[in-house]
Amino acid sequence: MSETATTYAARAHARAQEGSVVETQPTVPSTSISDPPAGVEARDVLWDETLGAGGYAARALPVGSRIRLVDIEGDTCVALMLHRADRPIERLCLPDTVKLQWQAYPGPGYLLLSDMGRVLASLLEDTAGRHDTFCGTSLPAEIAARHGSDAHGGALRSGRERLLLALAKHGLAERDLPTPINLFKGVRIEADGAISFLPDSSRPGAHVLLRAEQDVLLSVAVVPHRLDPRPAYRAGKVRLTAWRGRPAADDDPVRTATPEARRAFENTAEELALAVRTGGAR
Repeated sequence: MSETATTYAARAHARAQEGSVVETQPTVPSTSISDPPAGVEARDVLWDETLGAGGYAARALPVGSRIRLVDIEGDTCVALMLHRADRPIERLCLPDTVKLQWQAYPGPGYLLLSDMGRVLASLLEDTAGRHDTFCGTSLPAEIAARHGSDAHGGALRSGRERLLLALAKHGLAERDLPTPINLFKGVRIEADGAISFLPDSSRPGAHVLLRAEQDVLLSVAVVPHRLDPRPAYRAGKVRLTAWRGRPAADDDPVRTATPEARRAFENTAEELALAVRTGGAR
């Protein structure tokens, strides 16, 4: 008989795992983190979690907080979505993000903009250099075609399915899911308009550091890029750590980098001030 064949046996088995090392799980409480980022006090850590292939997570993060994503194995792909926490109808809009910055290839100083021209988060550090604002995440039919008809019902789920599960933690649904940005895997648009997948992965330990410019709802899914030609369901482990921080100052270099950035931050500041004056009623 299996050691988990009865409720009592299953409970005993589960409790026996206490204290064991698990590679993909959150640190609880987050302030018990043993290796916070350099210069960060453990008491300021809001979230620390490692996700493997097929993993997803959802968190509400306050303005000014930093979110670091580390590509542990050098072969991950993270589909990321952002919503404004107090009014989630406002969410990440990649067409506006690209258009308003005249740049489709993210790097340090890049802004993640909402569909109302306001800043949800800014990219402070990037040692990966491979990100995708074009392709979105995988669909169930694509996963089924590559991995089998029952794959999307098991562990090998699509990015869309995983993000919908993450959004559900925020009380959001399918209508709230536009195109996410893919971190750590990139594409290039060729002269004839074709999309080329860039197979070169970021090296192990490469990271992205974001700063929340509003209170945000963050949703992530660790899944293969939809153009990754490899037959295996490959998305290496990623570690996500968030901690308290100060919002951007008026003279912050990201905020003042371009006329478009200044305007986006001014739009954001005006909206946040209005929300304070009206008590959040909009």
